[in-house]
Order: sequence, then structure tokens, then C-alpha cells
Amino acid sequence: MAERPFLIGLTGSIGMGKSETAKMFAKLGIPVYDSDAAVHRLYEPGGGAVARIAEVFPGTVHDGRVDRAALSKTLAGDEAAFKNLEAIVHPLVAEENRKFLAQAVADGAEMVVQDIPLLFETGGHARMDAVVVVSAPSHVQRQRVLERAGMTEEKLDQILSRQMPDAEKRAKAHFVVDTSKGLDHAFAQVKAIVEALKAKRHA
Repeated sequence: MAERPFLIGLTGSIGMGKSETAKMFAKLGIPVYDSDAAVHRLYEPGGGAVARIAEVFPGTVHDGRVDRAALSKTLAGDEAAFKNLEAIVHPLVAEENRKFLAQAVADGAEMVVQDIPLLFETGGHARMDAVVVVSAPSHVQRQRVLERAGMTEEKLDQILSRQMPDAEKRAKAHFVVDTSKGLDHAFAQVKAIVEALKAKRHA
């Protein structure tokens, strides 16, 4: 059986620059599994989550796709509803991930990145060989997120309340990428991480 790739868990709170950092790993030739993109696919017409979400959360599916704004409204402050949604979506995302990893093994990938926003919160970090946390000072984070369309202080605080504090994530990480000093600085950190992990793997 082919050797499985080294699993790098990539995570970070909202607005920390995780998506840009994932692109940097991809630029270095490392396959990236993007769990957010997987959820988007599951919500699109023909996506595996659409029918079940329509059944459990009436009025949140229009034209065959999940209306994320309507779903957001339905879930607002309802812990049980969030749990119900996770019970629908998480197994489907996990199945997509299994297919991605099988493809990576078939392609002989040495390492892969698992881009998972709630990696620590869902216990996913236990499956990783190394965890990279993307971080920036909180004032930079808030500024970035509040520039997004439709975002409010209240909405941001609600999102942050569901995420492990950044300081805690950094403490648990094997590596931290600071995205507050520009893309070139972040890319240099990513390159150094990849080189360190390759050296460790071949030691």
C-alpha cells in the first residue's frame, strides 16, 4: 500500500488570512483540501447537503441551492440548530476529504494541507502530523472582517464566540504564520515551514 502523505492541518480564526496562506502552500506544489470550498459545493444545486437542509430547515433552499443568508438567519443564536446542521454537513465533508486523500496517495503526494477553519474546535488536530495556525493581531483581524459586505460588530462577535481564542490556537500550533506584515513575509514563513517539515520527514 502506498505511503500516506504527511498531513498538515491549516487553521485560523476568521479574518486571519487562512485562505491566502492555503494558496501559498498550493503555489509550492502541495495539494490543499479546502473544507470551506467543500461546503460550498455541498450547498450548490446537486450538492449532497441540499435536500437534507431543505427538509430540516424549511425556507433555506431556493432554486435548488442553500441560501446561506436565510440559513444564517435560521441558525442565529440557536445552538441546537447549529448542531443539527453540523450533523448533516460534517459527514459529507469528511467523505469529500477521504476522496481527496485517496487521490493524493494515488498521485504520490509527499504532504498535503488540510485547510479546516474549526480544526481544534472539532478535534481534527488529533489526526494531523503538524498544525499551522494563521494569525494576526486582533485589531488587524477586526478591521479585515468588518470590511466584508454585510458584516457587523455583533455578527463578528457571534462568530468569534464559536471559535477557540487565537492565543490558545497559537499555543497549540507546531507553526504560526503571521499575516500582518504582507504577503511576501507570509510566503517566506510558509516556505520555511515546508522546508522544515521536508527535512524532518527525510531525517
